[in-house]
Order: sequence, then C-alpha cells, then structure tokens
Amino acid sequence: MTKDKSISGHDLKHRFHDGVRILYGGFMGCGTPDKIIHLILDSGAKNLTIIGNDTAFPDTGVGKLIAAGRVQKVIASHIGTNPMTGQMMIDGKLEVELIPQGTLVERIRCGGAGLGGVLTPTGIGTEVEIGKTKISFDDVEYLVERPLRADIAIVLAQHGDRAGNLSYQRAARNFNPIIALAADFVVAEIVELQEDSYLDPDTVMTPGALVDAYITSES
Repeated sequence: MTKDKSISGHDLKHRFHDGVRILYGGFMGCGTPDKIIHLILDSGAKNLTIIGNDTAFPDTGVGKLIAAGRVQKVIASHIGTNPMTGQMMIDGKLEVELIPQGTLVERIRCGGAGLGGVLTPTGIGTEVEIGKTKISFDDVEYLVERPLRADIAIVLAQHGDRAGNLSYQRAARNFNPIIALAADFVVAEIVELQEDSYLDPDTVMTPGALVDAYITSES
C-alpha cells in the first residue's frame, strides 16, 4: 500500500521560512490553494519570492501575502488586477519581474525538466531583452530564457487520493500541473479527498510521484 502523504497544518506551516521561493498555481486566484496561503500567513515567513501567473486581488490568493507585506519579489506575467502590487512596486517596497505569460510557463517547464533554458523570439527589441543572451538561427533572433524553480510549489486540486495523485477542476487547472514539476517540495491542497481508493489513472493530471504532501481544504 502506498504511503499516505497527508501532512498536518502545523508541520506544513514550518516548511515556510524567511526568504523562501514559492511557485503557486492560479489565475486571478482561481486555482490558488487558499488554506495554504493562510498557513503561510500564520507562519510569519517574510521576504518571500513568489512565482506565478499574476497576483490576483488584494484579498484573494497570493494578494493576501502582498497585502500583509510578506513578499519581497514577485515574478509574474501581469499584476494589473492587484493595484496594491503596482503601488508597492512604484514605492520601492516590492521588486516585480514581469515575464510574458508563454515565456513564464516555459521557463517553469524547463526548470521541471532539467533543461538549461528555452529559446523564444518574444521580447526581442523590447526591454525584455536587456541583459539576456541572444542567439540567431536562420536570420531569426531568439532570447535565451533561463529555467525557473522554487523551494516549494503550492497547488490546488479538486480531487486527490492518499498517494498524492491529483486532478483539477476545469480552468482551475491552469499553471498547477506545470509548477508541480519545478520545486524541491510540492504540496497540494485537495478539495475532495478519495480516502479509500486511488483515482482512476485516466483522470490523473499530476501523478503522486511528483507530490510530497497534501492537506485537505476541510481539515
């Protein structure tokens, strides 16, 4: 029988410390594990680097971490839905690195696959190319974009089992399967836990081999 990968909120909270890098799933908060966000807040960890698609809203998803002043750096594709992120950036209280969305997800994918980087023409001729290596093939210039990894990845799954196999609900899937590839420790928040059996293998979107621990939304 596969080991149960459940973790208590107390033990998970102690995984988060000052300066930790966190990959998170979610699009404007949809697909971000809210219970884990609150555990990060309870941990007292600060000077965090968070990596994901966006910063949601001030009272939603990772926006709560920004509002609490816990984040030192954001790596994302846009911040427009959260005016607090933009204001803190302007005030010099928050470092923000904006990356085109497709480039961001491919850099994370590279981090998970152990690749040295990805070539993309996106950003050529703009501020995005500053300080980056350029390569030309067949008279087309490409930027060399380096992989992104984190210490911890936090994902939200609709369904899961005790072995850590996961599936997601429709669009809430978004970045979650990709970030589960690219962190040293992957923890899932499961909305509906299948306690007595495994998920049907044909429904598994993130295999338990990638997941180190899980909590449930209700526990």
